[in-house]
Amino acid sequence: MNTTAKNILKLKKLAIAAMFSALAYAATFVVHIGVQFLTLDFKDALLLIGAMICGPVYALIMPIIVALIEFVTISDTGVYGLIMNFISSAAFCIPATIVYSRKRNFTFAIVGICTAVVSTTSVMMLANLIVTPYFMHTDVATVVGLIPVLLLPFNLAKSIMNAGIVAALYKPVSTALKRARITEFQSLENSRENKVFSKKSIVMLVLSVLLIAAGLVILFIFLNGKISFGKTIG
Repeated sequence: MNTTAKNILKLKKLAIAAMFSALAYAATFVVHIGVQFLTLDFKDALLLIGAMICGPVYALIMPIIVALIEFVTISDTGVYGLIMNFISSAAFCIPATIVYSRKRNFTFAIVGICTAVVSTTSVMMLANLIVTPYFMHTDVATVVGLIPVLLLPFNLAKSIMNAGIVAALYKPVSTALKRARITEFQSLENSRENKVFSKKSIVMLVLSVLLIAAGLVILFIFLNGKISFGKTIG
């Protein structure tokens, strides 16, 4: 690939990253699931799809951008919200994108999505133990008490539902971008791997349904979550 082609590809990736960052921000206005003082949205799924298309560097840049935009526009939790939003999105996007970038195939996509769930759930437990006591003026023991009854199930549900959305949308979105020659320069007309309705795509769709269903069970049966559209649950 010559220098001109490389520069064009970089610009395309920047455009894709900007598009998915904007979609992720917009997602914070659409659907919210509230559990006590916590609110779940689906921006992390869109950030991960964009990062998987563009590469690991964007898995860091995009969460920073969206967290900052939220901070200066709609956040009512100040610096605490900024930090926790960034940590959550980065923990979801970075490990999964690194795994997937090693080999862009079906197996590594599945492993990457599973990695995102484990990473986010684990990192958010640690972040709550370190960040929450400082900003919320509470003691670590109180936060520890919330882990099994609220923080762990909430973050697990949040991460697996976002993972389910990624599993459902990544293949059709990436295929559409490739066919439009936005992410690749070579011809894709005869590539079996880029068929939207391949067997692997069906497997991903089934995985998506299972993940989203599991997240909903945790949120609404075990945590008594409440859903709203077009506004943030207070």
